[in-house]
Amino acid sequence: MTDTVERRIRTLSCWDAPTDIVPLEGGITNINAVVTDGGRKYVVRLGQDIPEHGVMRWNELSIARAAAAAGVSPPVVHAEPGALVFDFVEGDALAEADLHDATTLAAATDLVAKVHREVTPILRGPVLTFWVFHVCRDYAAFLYDKSSSYMSKLTYLLEQAALLEQGVGPVRLVLGHNDLLPQNMIRGADRLWLVDWEYGGFNSPLFDLGGLASNADLPAEAEQEMLVRYFGEAPDAAFLKRYAAMKCGSLLRETMWSMVSEITSEIDFDYAAYTTENMARFETALAAWKDMP
Repeated sequence: MTDTVERRIRTLSCWDAPTDIVPLEGGITNINAVVTDGGRKYVVRLGQDIPEHGVMRWNELSIARAAAAAGVSPPVVHAEPGALVFDFVEGDALAEADLHDATTLAAATDLVAKVHREVTPILRGPVLTFWVFHVCRDYAAFLYDKSSSYMSKLTYLLEQAALLEQGVGPVRLVLGHNDLLPQNMIRGADRLWLVDWEYGGFNSPLFDLGGLASNADLPAEAEQEMLVRYFGEAPDAAFLKRYAAMKCGSLLRETMWSMVSEITSEIDFDYAAYTTENMARFETALAAWKDMP
């Protein structure tokens, strides 16, 4: 943590007398820290709007407040331009392997379902829509504009995105988290919490489900259990193909997000390796989708 960041945190108007300020590792978009003030702990997220990623902090704040009201996310205790402050919850961020445990996956699936069913109706005010195929087209335009090293791949990726969008077909909209990396779920003493709403917005529930499965690299059997738990029954073959198309879209977005971040982000993270990892996952999922009847 730099002196500049620490000074910025200390100047937030919500504190009485902040003492410990400890960096919170793991963020690849924002700068995060745990602050102790008045004997209580808080999480501070520093970050401005990120237009190239469609991140608007007013949108994040609206959704975070609704998620807290529904009991799926810690309460927002303070907000000002460039900073959000949340209650700190004791727990550990999940890793991929955690979601391969049947009990943890069931709890995570129930949490996603609660977002879709209980956060959606209590939202207030304007909220963005997150349509992954628009996001991918916009990323491609940005990468062309910046003469990205991935320019030779973009025509192919956009062709695949068009096929996948057609394959998804009509959707129903719910409020989605849209960034279901395992580390955005926190295992508390007796429950899971969902954090980081910067990509939140109206979307198909298939995107969150596909993102949960692909980001955790779920085995096929576990993925089937996730879908049965969410929908209450085993989906038919036609639905599974639509779902698989959206899962590919989730992986493509994560890949292109990383391509863009290689250019724009100042956070110390190996985005190039992350791009390579997600591209491989995308190609594997795409081949499996194309092989489906």
